[in-house]
Amino acid sequence: MKLLNTLLIFSLVILFGCNSDSDDAVESTNITMAFSHYWNDTPITTSDFNTLNYTNAHGELLSIERLRYLISDIEFTKMDGQTILLEGYDLVDVTNQTNLSYTPSQEISTGIYSNVSFVFGLINEKNTDGTYNDLNAASWNVPMMLGGGYHYMQLDGKFINSNNETQGYNYHAIRAADNAGANPTFPQDTFFRVNLGTITVGTNEEINVAMHVEEWFKNPNTWDLNLYNQMLMPNSAAQILMYENGQNVFTLKDIN
Repeated sequence: MKLLNTLLIFSLVILFGCNSDSDDAVESTNITMAFSHYWNDTPITTSDFNTLNYTNAHGELLSIERLRYLISDIEFTKMDGQTILLEGYDLVDVTNQTNLSYTPSQEISTGIYSNVSFVFGLINEKNTDGTYNDLNAASWNVPMMLGGGYHYMQLDGKFINSNNETQGYNYHAIRAADNAGANPTFPQDTFFRVNLGTITVGTNEEINVAMHVEEWFKNPNTWDLNLYNQMLMPNSAAQILMYENGQNVFTLKDIN
């Protein structure tokens, strides 16, 4: 009888010990989000800059001289609906080929997530003037007369206008503001969250995201650079058009 009891206890220890080991087997890992850039599915490289070699949906021939943009607050949604927020931001500078990949310091558990997303720009609560020293040093600030805070994107270049002349454009995305001055008002939010869909996260995963630059000029609003080329920051209507077109710019490329 004593032998039977001893074997029973030993079996239970093994059983529960194995279950405990199974729970502990859930791994945590860092993830990296890497960004690549395309025009109509053709990769954009630094050798393509400063050359009039792109045609937008409205038919204007244009160049890209500078492209940089801010992403923040990567979020993973578990299959049960719980979310994991990786706070922080990355100023992606395509022109200088810096910060094209971003690895938050916080780890997440491996497994299947129903969605991964990030914010283009900064949410209003975090878009506070003078807060981030590195963005200040990068001249990323928005003038106080337009509400302060920071840019979401700077896309600059030249285009051939309707008079067949070369003209500059500054496609700068910020928080939309009216009544520029000491007390600007904000008609609607123009930051947005980009949803990439279901992702399986393994160890040290790299999530590759594609920006389709032609979409900024294309969908749903066909962008006429003859009408909207410069002084777009104080133009809230133009900022809202950018916000609408931005919904189609980013896609999940692949996962390594």
